[in-house]
Amino acid sequence: MYSISDIRVGTGYDVHRFADNRACIIGGVQIPFDKGLLGHSDADVLIHAVVDALLGASSLGDIGRLYPDNESKNKDISSRLILREVSARLAEAKWQIINIDSVVICEKPKISPYVDAMKKAMADDLSIDYDRISVKGKTTEKLGFTGREEGVAATASALICRI
Repeated sequence: MYSISDIRVGTGYDVHRFADNRACIIGGVQIPFDKGLLGHSDADVLIHAVVDALLGASSLGDIGRLYPDNESKNKDISSRLILREVSARLAEAKWQIINIDSVVICEKPKISPYVDAMKKAMADDLSIDYDRISVKGKTTEKLGFTGREEGVAATASALICRI
């Protein structure tokens, strides 16, 4: 049985605007789309939200502090590499991921055809079972910046426990 101090929840949120001449990478998967996401890294909005949820739950910082956008070594860095490094930080601090629940918010591109591949990529990078990750796509019914197809937002929750 776990004590209350052995279980933690974290939340993460990220937003990236669309840009021309960039790959559209969400959840570690390159999605065929006429625009990509703008950012210092590969701008994977979903993985960034997941990373912040994991870091928040474990009190190990946040993505901006660990991978600042003013450091050239982080230019175009793969978010999957960041996810693997954060996974190693959690293991070193004796935290185990119980599950991750996430939402990708956009009108386009459509997320549903890529959900299984996203879950597999993140599960592989985190060394957890595929069924411990949930990815859902939602629209905003044409409201706000995502509704106007200006970019993509993502939110994630992570549940971890002390090992």
